[in-house]
Amino acid sequence: MNKFLKLFIIFTLITNCSFHKNSKFWSKKEIIVKQEVTNQKIFKKNDTIELEFNPNLKIKLSAKLINNSFLNNLNNNNGRINYNGNLQNVSKYKFSKIKNFYQYDPKIIFNKNKIIFFDNKGSILNFDNESNLIWKKNYYTKSEKKLNPILFFANNKNILIITDNISKLYGLDINTGKLLWSKKNSAPFNSQIKIYKNKFFAIDFKNVLRAYSIKDGKEIWNLKTHSALIRSQKKLSMVIIKEKIYFNNSLGDISSADIATGEMIWQTPTQSNLVYDEGYFLKTSDIIADNSSLYFSNNKNEFFSLDLKTGIKNWKQEVNSNLRPTLIDDYLFTVSKEGYLIIIEKKSGNIIRVNYIFNNIKKNKRSIIEPTGFIVGKKNIYLTTSHGKLLEIDILSGKTKSLIKIDNKKISRPLVLNQDLYIITDNSIIRLN
Repeated sequence: MNKFLKLFIIFTLITNCSFHKNSKFWSKKEIIVKQEVTNQKIFKKNDTIELEFNPNLKIKLSAKLINNSFLNNLNNNNGRINYNGNLQNVSKYKFSKIKNFYQYDPKIIFNKNKIIFFDNKGSILNFDNESNLIWKKNYYTKSEKKLNPILFFANNKNILIITDNISKLYGLDINTGKLLWSKKNSAPFNSQIKIYKNKFFAIDFKNVLRAYSIKDGKEIWNLKTHSALIRSQKKLSMVIIKEKIYFNNSLGDISSADIATGEMIWQTPTQSNLVYDEGYFLKTSDIIADNSSLYFSNNKNEFFSLDLKTGIKNWKQEVNSNLRPTLIDDYLFTVSKEGYLIIIEKKSGNIIRVNYIFNNIKKNKRSIIEPTGFIVGKKNIYLTTSHGKLLEIDILSGKTKSLIKIDNKKISRPLVLNQDLYIITDNSIIRLN
């Protein structure tokens, strides 16, 4: 089995097909063709209740549209994004191919109207949405560049914070790219970064949450949780609510800590000891939160709601997904690994609608295709897949309206800035409007 997995990973990495010509910076806009979808029932009548549930139920949302959903979002809930793009034009920015891109799932970051990302040697790229490269900086030695570092970002108005998977952390002047400070951790990082007031927070491969000073990178406190013998590649997440920080580790534990002192308030295990030994295979979604509960799911067919104050389980539902969910009004939206759009009532945990959204994909490919991420816009849900497709799904009906080919391999969760939708591959950033 291990040999088969290795061969499959090698094959995936060496096959790289793109639909654009090479370009130094953003390519010219091109018109893309949508594949309109004719929705047909693919299940037999006696299977429908088991696979879909209330598929014709209309969901109307009243939540206010959010404009800056991806700028230092402390609760990880992107909500209902103010986006209703026509997805007609596409342009592309290419860079050197990032090794291990699919393991670490890195993200671009926005700074006002600017976009920040990195390439395979750890060079940080800062450019605006008019295709102009503002600055490009690299603070890695020759030997470090050979390690092909994966970078994680967070920023406030003045400082860009970077952590990576080779144990470095450093801060830059976000306007100039000038290095402000640089530190070395005892272990690599593999988590989101959250900035709150004068601190930032990151989790390393030893499952240690660390709080640092933004000013100089000095460690203020750390909080150790159970360490895993095998390193999971799934990026860990955290949320900050009312002076408390809530985070997960690679073993599935959810912990709460005082943001000022690092003192643990509560910890809730979500997996058995048997799963602890299989931590490498556990993939948990990003945690999202409102003012009373945490919400997250995993690839073990579990979706949880935990009470913020106590960590006690509010409910648990059987949903197989490691994608970040979205909370809008009283509804939780998620998509299962098998291709079902699922809507859950947040207080009770009851599933109120299930729609199959892969019905336009050939049957012989459905078993090897997985969703990689989604966002909820004004009228549509935009979902990406492991075979390079972007699905446009009607919120009201749950039906897939169109399918767009972006690439031939895995693409990232969509992100939105100024009515442009961005998707990342292992060697490019793609922009659609």
